[in-house]
Amino acid sequence: MPLTLYYHPLASFCHKVLIALYENGTAFEKRIIDLADDADRAELQALWPIGKFPVIRDHGRKRDLPESTIIIEYLDRFYAGQHPLIPDDWEAALEVRLWDRFFDNYVQEPLQQIVGDRLFGTKGDLSKQRSTLKTAYVMLDRQMASRIWVAGQDFSMADCAAAPALFYASTLEPFADEFSHLRAYFDRLTHRPSFQRVIDEARPYFPLYPFADAIPTRFL
Repeated sequence: MPLTLYYHPLASFCHKVLIALYENGTAFEKRIIDLADDADRAELQALWPIGKFPVIRDHGRKRDLPESTIIIEYLDRFYAGQHPLIPDDWEAALEVRLWDRFFDNYVQEPLQQIVGDRLFGTKGDLSKQRSTLKTAYVMLDRQMASRIWVAGQDFSMADCAAAPALFYASTLEPFADEFSHLRAYFDRLTHRPSFQRVIDEARPYFPLYPFADAIPTRFL
């Protein structure tokens, strides 16, 4: 197998890469990393000393790549499928990268801070993080008023980022009824076969998620 993905089935940034791999039917081997296990953690740090997943190893090119966006960029360059996740056109690609960063920085980051607070029982002031999620929802509802996918006509890396980010964020701050465009977009994402496969694989691990009781029953 030319590629090995070091990941965890519950981790949202890992979901982002899995969606990209499944979208194009890319062959790869899975290596689940349990960060609570000393040996697993050491194995991951040998590849990426920061110790965060996902990391992908390209055995043929002898390269180890971290960071979900970088991994997808690499896959689109060297393991491209029938449907590119980053357009060739510069302007279109810039739009994809913009919304990819939007989901990572303004949805994933605050949601992870909220989850971490619950996980470690720090009971911090999370009003800023929740406000950021609500602002992101407003912007997304406006963005999705006249389109199917977030960065253009085709499913892209930005949508790979959107699916897990919105899945977990909605368990913390549910989408308000007035965000009809955002709700419709999320519904399209959840019907994407690549994302459905990711959720199926994550399901056995849902009890480990600190807000598991907020996961809608349709995903259980």
